[in-house]
Amino acid sequence: MLELAILGFLYDAPLHGYELRKRITALTAHVRPVAESTLYPAIKRLEKSGLLVRATEPGAVAAPRHVLSLTDQGRRELRRRLAEPDQRDITDENRWFTVLAFLRHLDDAAAQAVVLRRRLAFLEEPASFFYEGDRPVRAEELDDPFRRGVLTIARATSRAEVGWLRETLDSLGG
Repeated sequence: MLELAILGFLYDAPLHGYELRKRITALTAHVRPVAESTLYPAIKRLEKSGLLVRATEPGAVAAPRHVLSLTDQGRRELRRRLAEPDQRDITDENRWFTVLAFLRHLDDAAAQAVVLRRRLAFLEEPASFFYEGDRPVRAEELDDPFRRGVLTIARATSRAEVGWLRETLDSLGG
């Protein structure tokens, strides 16, 4: 998820590390904080893989800044990851939001629709956070108001997303 966010934000424009961290934090920190100890090793991995490059620019007040930008290979890799997301990128809500935040960079509507249909298929499968044996438990079956709340909120969120997915798939022609 972190590497996808790095590639996605750098696809738009070159950024220095601080600005990149701010943008990733705005997107994902409500769930997973972005520490320098995780961000900079990920940047180095992507740089070593030839997906991004670092250039030094003079700082406005202080020391020189390192500005990161994607290589052509990095741009292709982002589009590949968006077109072929891992199953966890489809099923994990936080990873899904990261894919969704950059799906516009996949400039083929049919390819975008394939990804959206995968998410829609996942959401349409019967599921729950709670089970009796192998059977998913519905909110209406629970006496526990807190667990019922979890399922009620999750159902409302899923219904909203399913509606958005269907509407967007219609607009994409897929």
